[in-house]
Amino acid sequence: MYRLYSFPPSGNCYKLRLFLTQLQIPFELVSVNLLNQETYLPEFLQKNPNGKVPVLEIEPDVFLTESNSILIYLAEETDFFSRDRLERNQILKWLFFEQFSLGANLSRPRFWITVVKQAEQFAPLIAYHQRLGNAGLGVMEQHLTTHSFFVGERYTIADIALYSYTHVAHEGGYDLSKFPNIQEWCDRVQSQPNHIRIDQNSRSLLG
Repeated sequence: MYRLYSFPPSGNCYKLRLFLTQLQIPFELVSVNLLNQETYLPEFLQKNPNGKVPVLEIEPDVFLTESNSILIYLAEETDFFSRDRLERNQILKWLFFEQFSLGANLSRPRFWITVVKQAEQFAPLIAYHQRLGNAGLGVMEQHLTTHSFFVGERYTIADIALYSYTHVAHEGGYDLSKFPNIQEWCDRVQSQPNHIRIDQNSRSLLG
């Protein structure tokens, strides 16, 4: 059985909890507390020398890291990815966009405001990331004016990656009412089979 090392509030970890659940792949969930710096303990660094979660152990002492890379690994040979070269390129494009133009700009304000509740201390950085994050959300909003999902008019790992932090962006001070296409897309993502919330314990769904 797979073993997923996860920090529960993390959108990057949620991507994998969600996708494994939707694939109906059983897994053991191991919570790791970033606030206590557990990812920098020697036993964790043996799993990921970069000291980050998520980490997916696919067999004894074989560990996968980097959330979007793991999504690709899990999606191979499924309809959540693609065998078509152009579609694959488009999915990868959005995965890169999520990591470099969106994820940190949504996750960091959320972490400071909601997780550690230090909004005043980090106010200048929050404003900086919100400016960049709103630009990224604008790119998504524009794309969704003519698309139901991000690639191929179907639900793929591109949607999973982008949804992970976007749907909780309000916890980082974002106003998603300014992005009606994104709100409608979030509803479509939430209607997919075997969807779980970010605060939901997926283990109970897998038995």
